[in-house]
Amino acid sequence: MKTVRVSTSRPYDIIIDKGALSDVANYIPENFAPPRKICLISDSTVNTSYSAPIKKSLTEAGYEVFKILFPSGEHSKNLTIYSNMLESLADEGFNKSDLILVLGGGTVGDIAGFVAGTYMRGVNYIYVPTTLLSIIDSAIGGKTGINLLGGKDLAGVFWNPSLVVVDPLVLDTLPEETLKDGMAEALKCAVVSDASLVSHIQDRRYDYIIDRCLSIKRPLVEVDEFDTGLRQLLSFGHTFGNVIEKVSSYNVSHGQAVALGMIAEAKAAFKAGYTNADISEELYKILEDLGFETEFRYRYNDVYSQAMKDKKIRDGFMNIVVPDVIGKCSIRKITVAELQEYIKAAFA
Repeated sequence: MKTVRVSTSRPYDIIIDKGALSDVANYIPENFAPPRKICLISDSTVNTSYSAPIKKSLTEAGYEVFKILFPSGEHSKNLTIYSNMLESLADEGFNKSDLILVLGGGTVGDIAGFVAGTYMRGVNYIYVPTTLLSIIDSAIGGKTGINLLGGKDLAGVFWNPSLVVVDPLVLDTLPEETLKDGMAEALKCAVVSDASLVSHIQDRRYDYIIDRCLSIKRPLVEVDEFDTGLRQLLSFGHTFGNVIEKVSSYNVSHGQAVALGMIAEAKAAFKAGYTNADISEELYKILEDLGFETEFRYRYNDVYSQAMKDKKIRDGFMNIVVPDVIGKCSIRKITVAELQEYIKAAFA
């Protein structure tokens, strides 16, 4: 077992232990001991695959467990499902002494975390991530949210979990496409901070990937909890990636969108003159070898109109991530006018 402490305003531990899924109750801190209710929130796919041993562990430990389930997929991150979850908690008499257990990947974590952060102005929750992407990215840092008709993740709060329990054995049960989504986020970490991580990604060394990605993200989250400065390095590939998800009506997965976004943003930074290095071709080859689609099929007008709704825009400026080489990036503040030219550069 390994424990990683995340020292944010609401500190919490990430426990990594093979087999933890079947024994999750034993990891819950004593201050959350029964009797109390636990609401298990998951989607229809994850519930079928993983919820039975978790519910058994919690029930045998003395917790009263009930479930809130919703259809799997990014389309479910909407106001209607979010509202229905809140009403279900109220109907069950759920209160601030109770716990939410979030079981699933990034989509589940986003919406269930948002529910936890806003119900009764914030209740405690435990996150049990079930995908590589959620283990190395969305389970750490407290970003929660839902999509609006206007764009991806436009409503949300920062609300850290009370505990994250990671069972690496879940990776053995995942389809290749789901694992690939996580590989894109791992490659992002490599580009931002550690070029040596690339070879481990290519060799599918998942235990190492988990440890290294958490060690890259944790200090950035601690120093910039609310994502206004250095933490934005982790948004490399997401300015274009989030747009791709939206304009594809969320039919392109997050990892695939980020893969295309990294190539586009590397190219744009070079063509716009923000860096002397063009790593887009290198990224293209790595991602193609990993099995990603690498052809950018989107229109400039669609990308630009959605990019103008980016959450990072403040007072007419926006931070972008500029890759100097694989393993080192910097943040550059540009104007909205420069953003337009930056996006055009990706299409050059």
